[in-house]
Amino acid sequence: MNEEISMSVSPAVSPKGEKLIYVLFSDGKKSAELTAPQGKVITNNGFDEEEIRKLADYVQNEYQTVLSLAKQVNPMRAFLDGPVRPKE
Repeated sequence: MNEEISMSVSPAVSPKGEKLIYVLFSDGKKSAELTAPQGKVITNNGFDEEEIRKLADYVQNEYQTVLSLAKQVNPMRAFLDGPVRPKE
């Protein structure tokens, strides 16, 4: 797996009362979208089974980190100002 993988997260949504975050991983050639906290694969374009397993494990094991990033997402600000940068 390429060491340069970017991760984007959606704001948390609550279909059916459960908090759900969409997480997109991309390395420029491959991309995959998974849900957090389940690690369910929504789309996969190019990652092999082992890579997907590692991404799903990351989403599940680092859910609090993913959730923290999702809380920072403001769709309107992203639309008006461009990409959101995590707070440090």
